[in-house]
Amino acid sequence: MKGLRILLALAVLLTVNLNYAQETELLSLDKGPISSQFEYIYKKSGNYRSDGKKYEVVRVISLDKLRQNVLDTLAVYSKKEGELKTTIAGHETTISSLNKKLEETTGNLVTVTEEKDSLSFLGMQVSKATYNSILWATIATLLGTLLFFIFKFKKSNSLTQEARTNLSELEVEYEDHRRRALEREQKINRQLQDELNKQKKPK
Repeated sequence: MKGLRILLALAVLLTVNLNYAQETELLSLDKGPISSQFEYIYKKSGNYRSDGKKYEVVRVISLDKLRQNVLDTLAVYSKKEGELKTTIAGHETTISSLNKKLEETTGNLVTVTEEKDSLSFLGMQVSKATYNSILWATIATLLGTLLFFIFKFKKSNSLTQEARTNLSELEVEYEDHRRRALEREQKINRQLQDELNKQKKPK
């Protein structure tokens, strides 16, 4: 019975150790999000206690690699931000152009409506039926054009709002990521400085 308990305890310890090893292998400085790379640094770092405080020792090469990865990630976010700004500027130009065309179309529609009661067409007198046919065909064309431009305007406006929302979310995420990366780097620098100060003290 005692041997069975020992065997069971060994099996549990082996399973826990194997799971830990697999989890550590999944983490890497060469791939994955920055958060998992920080987790990798934490798991790979050594630790010791001094004066009742726990310290983590990180390899300089791993710290340099992590710093480069963070800088690369920030560069990608900056590039995306620039692309979104360019997209927004393009949509704003399109919206401005569509507004102009919409004003012109509205002006044309008003002009046609004002001339509705006149039977003079291109300096010629025409029958009322012909005049009405020409008039309604023109109005239908202008209305179709107006609806087309309104549709385009709404679509462009929707894309612009979406791009602005994405840019806002990206800026918030970028700022949060930059702040967390800075806090972590400052913490590591403080720990490194504490260790250097401690080593400089006479024994």
